[in-house]
Amino acid sequence: MSNGKIRPRVSIIAIAVFVIFTILLLIAYFLSRNWQILLWGIPTLILLLVIPVALNYMSQKQYSDLTPLYEKEARPVRIKLINPGMIGDPVRIEGVVERVYFQFLNRPQFLIADRSGEISVKMFTSPSQKIEKGDVVEVLGLVMKRYVVGGDPVINCVSIRKVDKSIETNKNDKKKS
Repeated sequence: MSNGKIRPRVSIIAIAVFVIFTILLLIAYFLSRNWQILLWGIPTLILLLVIPVALNYMSQKQYSDLTPLYEKEARPVRIKLINPGMIGDPVRIEGVVERVYFQFLNRPQFLIADRSGEISVKMFTSPSQKIEKGDVVEVLGLVMKRYVVGGDPVINCVSIRKVDKSIETNKNDKKKS
């Protein structure tokens, strides 16, 4: 199930659930020798993999369809200038990835920094490229609150991609991605 740039991925948790239920199914079958357990269990195991892949594919497809709209509408912003008054505005930022969280869940969060500051960037699907600490990236997304009721502004990422640029750090060293 691959369509151009969209490569659906199964999270490690979904694979762990599949493995655990496979073991439980095999134990139940060998203890009871009831073939009807396999009749219902094997299709259920298949669905335990197919459903997360389908959901990931649909999520990535939706985000890839939104990317051209955000490329048109988003305005370039320095991270320091992002404030609560911008909630709901599409933005474009460039910076260095300082940290990567939850990539194994297919719901990565990135801490992106430029010379003016840093901001949390949340993505609710897996990105099209493997993003690692130290990469120089361009982020397209929507400014939102960290929590439903409040919190500081963060970016709900629609697209994150590596940029072929050099970033000069404070120590006058150069990093190249």
